[in-house]
Formats: sequence, structure tokens, C-alpha cells
Amino acid sequence: MLETHDIEALVQARHHDPFAVLGAHRDPLGALWVRTFLPGALAVEVLNEDNSAAARLQPVHSDGLFEGNCGPRPLPWSYRLRVDYPLGYREIIEDVYRFAPVLGEQDQYFLGEGSHLRPWHALGAHVCTHQGVAGVRFAVWAPNAARVSVVGDFNHWDGRRHPMRVHFGAGVWELFFPGLTPGAKYKYEIRTRDGRVLPAKADPYAFAAEMRPATASVIAPEPQLHPLPRERAAANSRSAPMSTYEVHLGSWRRRDDNAFLDWDTLAAQLPAYAAELGFTHVELLPIAEHPFDGSWGYQVTGMYAPTARFGDPSGLARFVAACHDRGVGVILDWVPAHFPTDAHGLAQFDGSALYEYADPREGMHRDWNTLIYNFGRTEVRNFLVGNALYWIECWGIDGLRVDAVASMLYRDYSRPAGEWIPNVHGGRENLEAISFLRRMNEVIGAEYPAATTLAEESTAWPGVSQPTSSGGLGFHFKWNMGWMHDTLEYIKKEPVHRKFHHNQLTFSLIYAFDEKFVLPLSHDEVVHGKGSLLAKMPGDRWQKFANLRAYYGFMWTHPGKKLLFMGCEFAQEREWNHDQSLDWHLLENPEHRGVQALIRDLNTLYKSRSALHLLDCEHAGFEWIESNDAENSMLAYLRKAAPDRMVLVVCNFTPVPRQGFRVGVPAAGRWREILNTDSSHYGGGNVGNGLGPINADPIGAHGRPYSLSMTLPPLGTVVLEPV
Repeated sequence: MLETHDIEALVQARHHDPFAVLGAHRDPLGALWVRTFLPGALAVEVLNEDNSAAARLQPVHSDGLFEGNCGPRPLPWSYRLRVDYPLGYREIIEDVYRFAPVLGEQDQYFLGEGSHLRPWHALGAHVCTHQGVAGVRFAVWAPNAARVSVVGDFNHWDGRRHPMRVHFGAGVWELFFPGLTPGAKYKYEIRTRDGRVLPAKADPYAFAAEMRPATASVIAPEPQLHPLPRERAAANSRSAPMSTYEVHLGSWRRRDDNAFLDWDTLAAQLPAYAAELGFTHVELLPIAEHPFDGSWGYQVTGMYAPTARFGDPSGLARFVAACHDRGVGVILDWVPAHFPTDAHGLAQFDGSALYEYADPREGMHRDWNTLIYNFGRTEVRNFLVGNALYWIECWGIDGLRVDAVASMLYRDYSRPAGEWIPNVHGGRENLEAISFLRRMNEVIGAEYPAATTLAEESTAWPGVSQPTSSGGLGFHFKWNMGWMHDTLEYIKKEPVHRKFHHNQLTFSLIYAFDEKFVLPLSHDEVVHGKGSLLAKMPGDRWQKFANLRAYYGFMWTHPGKKLLFMGCEFAQEREWNHDQSLDWHLLENPEHRGVQALIRDLNTLYKSRSALHLLDCEHAGFEWIESNDAENSMLAYLRKAAPDRMVLVVCNFTPVPRQGFRVGVPAAGRWREILNTDSSHYGGGNVGNGLGPINADPIGAHGRPYSLSMTLPPLGTVVLEPV
């Protein structure tokens, strides 16, 4: 018979080891006792495998605790329970507590050590067959909990009904629940060691979640492997052209009723659009589950769950496949820098600072009111490194753009003096985060060398895109935030003042090859009152469009990979609003169609001329012709793939056309204009050199023995190549 303290602990949902008392247990005389706790039940019978009655259990407590002697029987015994409830309702169920553990010792060991490359195989909710019975196995890491229960729509969200088994060494709680199928909603109810019952927690490893504002996890099949196609390896390399279209899926396009498009509609439209404009990749703002639309996905509560906003997670695989079919790679924004404080999420997960640093001087981001992962804890590192691998391995993602890397690298990031904790050496570097980032990049590099990682890192931290073997962080590329800030500040100025700020255009070439850079014009530049890119341009309407086109020409010919946020490709006039579709109606206007046509042609030129991409990350790929002509706000430079493969770029950032302007070139020969941002095709005035080849005259200019007599369009960028 059960001891009184066990009875009280069970009915009060505070028993630390329910498997020790529930289920089938042999007494000292060899008889088998079955105990079950079924709140609300009136009577319980134990059934043999052939459904014959084995024993009727006796009530031990009025809350629904039953036990009974079933005589001498061998174990394991595949019995079931026939349960009678009020109003004549009867059901036959499997007893959760008759099943042996599912989590193996090897999984427990690697989870505890923090070396489990694929922790999502062990943790979370998995549809499976155990001891010949179909169901779902649950496993969750909560080492400081006193009790963890699975709750869901299958047990009335009652934390008393299904407390889990704990593996003390790994701090993991598990339970096999027979009969459950995909689609069921669930969470974990956690009782802390000091007796508090926390708001039910979503599963950190859930493969799916409810549509917000609901917050439950949803049982879903583990995603199948979708490894990167072999051809993607070349497409993601540093010598390949990489022009990325950054997209917020929730506001790229919407239905007529302003509802989100689903994965299949997106798959039918977005890859074709990006490919038609010549983009090589799309980059998706975070698509992991997040509760607040206004975070744009950057405050994640379900790191392993594709958001429910676009339908069933399986649709994501079809979307990625559609992109690859069009030759378009998929990069995901990935957020290991912070997580929100929502009660159903990771914050104080088991009543302690489990995923976050305990001290708010380490564990709280003031800028975003979010928590910081404890990068020094092996299980947390395992959770994050595994997640990075998961998106690439299970969904066929080409790469990850890691958000807010600077906030991870510095312990004093956005903190005043005295409100941060130095590292063990007294410095400001977050040594644990550095180690984590290196580990993440090493794992991805070893497991999927075709994949790529990109860092949004806004400081002068050295070696972000250098190998870890040489002391770097191991990223393939780094966003060039300095280029973005400097050049946008320049282009916003009235042309008459630009000569005083010429260095803002040229400074980036001093460090352009210190890292492997991406030039980003991202969503951050068109929100929070900053206005659209077009709105930043000075002058009348004609000049605004001309400035923007010239700036795009400069960007696409500058060393570095390219990234452009959606809507900027057709010069959206208003600031981006995440709650509504882009202003596609603007394409009815020839000015906006012209900008879109320019982006298409810039991408085509960038991909077709190796001089513009092959040596994007190397000094040998760039040569100044003229960098100091501030008076005329003019630049001229060569992009090169080899001595006989080059293009000449000339930019005029004044509204003054210049006839007979001499630009030095390295040798005799003929050159032809292959792109002019002032072309009438793009909405310009058609001032340029399009009538035929230009002969290089033996007249010295800009330190070269030969020169071209050119016409420079007002507020224009022209590109020429040898004939």
C-alpha cells in the first residue's frame, strides 16, 4: 500500500519521482500492484492484452488515486486501463507509467557534456513507437525543477496527471505518452524547488507552435533531412557573386484582406521574383516562432519551430526547394544574441536562471528589454549550436546571418560604467560568447562546408571573417556597417556640400579587404523614422531618383557582396511598415519601374562580369583611378578579375553633366559603356557614352599613360569595359 506522504505528494502534484510509485510495482511477496492517478475517475479496471479483466483497482484518495493487487505476473506487462467517469463515459487507455525510459544513456551523457551535435533528436516531442505502442516521447532539460509535467489538450492542461521521470545526471525529464499524434498542443508545467508552479512553458525544442497570440507548442513530425544541393557550394563561396534580397515574409506581399501569405503561395511568387531580378539569394528576417509581430522575428521563443504565421512547418521545405529550383539560395536571420522575457518562453525556465545569466549586469539587454543567453553553460551552447545546424541540415538553408554579434562580443555593450561585469582577465570581451561563436562556425564548417555564415557586427573587432585556426571568429562574411553609415550620410547631403565630405565615399576602401564584407542596405535603414532610401535623397523628385540610381551603381561596383531590403528595389516612397504589404502599385509609375530595371541590370552585370565579383574580398580586385576629386564629387576605379578582365567605373555625384571629361586608363584600346544609371531605360536623361566605343588616347590622366574622353551624366554612375 502507498505511504501517506506519497499519496499526498501525488495528489498535490509535488512528487519528485512518480515512476517510483505509479505504474506496476512488485511487493516483497512477489505480487504485482498497479497504481494510477486519474483525477475525476469513478472506477478503474486493469485489462490484460486480450482485454479480459485482470483486477479492479481500489480508490486510495478521492481525487482519483487508485491501486490494486494484480497477483504474481511477469514484468514487463502490457496491461491497459478501463476507466469510468461520471455521466457514463468510459475509455480504455494505455498507462503512461508502465513504459520504460526512452532517453538512452549515450544521449544523456552527450547532453550533459554539451557535445550533442543534434540535441533536437533527443529533446523535444517526438512521434515514435515504444514497446510496440505508437505515441510521443517528451524530453525537456530542467535540472533545477522539483517536478515537471506534460500538459496539453489531451489531459485538460492538468499538471497533476502526467508528471515526468527525471534523469538526475543530465537534468532531463522525460515521458512516453501513448496514443498521441501530431497536431496535439502541449506545454510543460514546472514546479520549482521552493514550491512555486510556474506559468506553463513552451517546449524549447518544439518543431511547431500555435499561431500567436496562443503560445502552446504543437506536436509535429521531426523534419526530414534536406541537405544542401551540391551546386550550392559554389554559389555560396566568397568568389561567387552574392546579391541578396532581404525579405520580411509577413509584409513582402499580403492577401487582399491583409492576411499573411502561406508557404506555398510564397514559394510560387517570391523565388520567381528574386530570380527574375537577378538576386542570387534571399535573406529572410527571422522565421523561428516569436510572439510579437513588432519584433520582426528578432525576439524568438521557439528556436526550433518555423513560425505558424505561414502555415504548417512542412511548407518551409517546399519554399526552400522552390528557391533552389530557381537558383536562389536561402539565408536565415538567426538570433542567438538574446531572447524575450515572455513567461511561456525560456526566461527563468525551471525557476532559475537556466538559459540566461543570473546577474542582470550580464543577463539583460537594456536596449531591447531581452535576456542574454549564458554562453558559458555547456547545455545552452549545445542548444544554440545544435539549432544553427538544425536549420541547415533539416531545412536545406544555405546559411545563417547572425544578428547583433557586437552585443555578444562585449560585456559592456550599451552599458554605462559600473553596470557590467568584466571577464576573468578584467577585460570587456565576452570570452564565453567568443568561444560559442567559434564553436558554431566550426561545427557548421565541418558538417556542411557548402553552407555560409554572416555576422552583423558593427565594431572594429578583428578577424570576424577569418578562420578560427588563425584566431578569427570563423564567419564567412561580415556586414560592412561602416560602409553603409558613411555612404548613406554622404548621399543624403545636398550635392553642393558633398565635396566637403568626399572621404565618406572613399574611407571604406582603406579597410575593404580586412574582412570578407557584405554591403548592406537593410531593413534597419528604412524604419523608426529614418524614412525610405528614396526619401533620404536630396533635391527635387528627378534628382531623388537620379541620386538613388547613382548610389546603387556605386554599391554594386564597390568591392563586397550586396544586400538590399525589399521595396528598395523599386524605390518605395514610404517607410517600411511590417503590418502591411509593400506598395506594389508604385510599379505602375515608370520612375519606379526604372529603378527596378536598374537593379535587374546591375545584378545581371555583377554576375556576368567576373571582374565585379571574383576578387570581391581581395586587394587585387580593385584599383583606384581617381579617389581625390572632391571638387567634382567624382570617383573612378577599376574592378579586376585578371589583367585582361576588368571594368572601369566612374561616378559623378553632382547634378552637373561633364562633357569631354578625361579619365585615365592603364593601356591603349577601345572601351564601351555597358551600364549607365542615367539611361532613359531607368528613368534618366540618357546623358552618356552609348553611341559607340571610346578610344583610349595617348594622353596622360590620373597617373595613367592613356585616357578616355567621356561624358559623365549628372548624378550618375557609368560602367565601361574594354572591347
